[in-house]
Amino acid sequence: MPPGQRRPLCALTGLPRSRLYDRSNSAAATGTQRRPHHRALSAAERQAVLDVLHEARFVDRAPAEVYATLLDEGRYLCSIRTMYRLLAANNEVRERRDQRRHPVYAKPELLATGPDQVWSWDITKLKGPIKGQFFNLYVILDIFSRCVVGWMLSERENALLAARLIEQTCAKHGIRPGSLTIHADRGSPMMATSTAILLVNLGIAKSHSRPQQSNDNPYSESQFKTLKYCPTFPKRFGSIQDARAFCVRFFQWYNHEHHHSGIGLMTPWQVHSGQAHVIQETRQKTLAAVYAKNPQRFVRKPPKPPELPDAAWINPPEKKNAA
Repeated sequence: MPPGQRRPLCALTGLPRSRLYDRSNSAAATGTQRRPHHRALSAAERQAVLDVLHEARFVDRAPAEVYATLLDEGRYLCSIRTMYRLLAANNEVRERRDQRRHPVYAKPELLATGPDQVWSWDITKLKGPIKGQFFNLYVILDIFSRCVVGWMLSERENALLAARLIEQTCAKHGIRPGSLTIHADRGSPMMATSTAILLVNLGIAKSHSRPQQSNDNPYSESQFKTLKYCPTFPKRFGSIQDARAFCVRFFQWYNHEHHHSGIGLMTPWQVHSGQAHVIQETRQKTLAAVYAKNPQRFVRKPPKPPELPDAAWINPPEKKNAA
């Protein structure tokens, strides 16, 4: 194309002139094969370098090591970068060491439509009287009702103690084999063989969070936050007896007095014991009487009490958009 026609053609098509020059000068456009640079290694020289890199003494060594060894022997074949290019062209550049491969952990998806179907348990630490001393609080929580069904305070974190707590809690609530799933993170007591054997013997399914995924155990994490943000929660406990007395008061309040926003402002025990629907009807009657007396105070619609959830999920499945 004559140079005088390139500018108006580029202005008409919106194509940069640099692109046009690149295409006109490319090997594909001219139909010619690109000539190798006069300083490039010949095919025989490239093969000679690969043969040296494939020698038994160099096969597990980096190109920099090969380069230095050859120089010490009074030989020079090519630069280190050229060795890397030749290896890459032959698909021979990779991490030579065996790397640890992390397994792919499936995201737990658990559904509870009533009490005693899915429990979540975890351990949190309470500060003792001196720095570095902690008490371990084990808590088992029903994810549907948010009710604390079992707890224990110990000076140590121990799988046998955890197994004993699980066994006693299941007996207390009359758990039948095949009716319950217990979810936990991947702490050592949760992953212990003794815990796994106990769950098998009790006919309880087990579930674990993915590593470093606190969202996989949200109910226990939320309950611990409620505990530690309690106005009467101390900075430190004077003794394990002091901590145990606090926990007795707290869990009594949490289960029987605390109106939980996640369960329609019911207390966990009201939901767990099946009283919630009766209380919901009473609340609705109260609101209906208020509306009948002063309907003008409610502009949009008659008041309703907070709804009761019909299910509790750990990682609900993602909704797929309809095609």
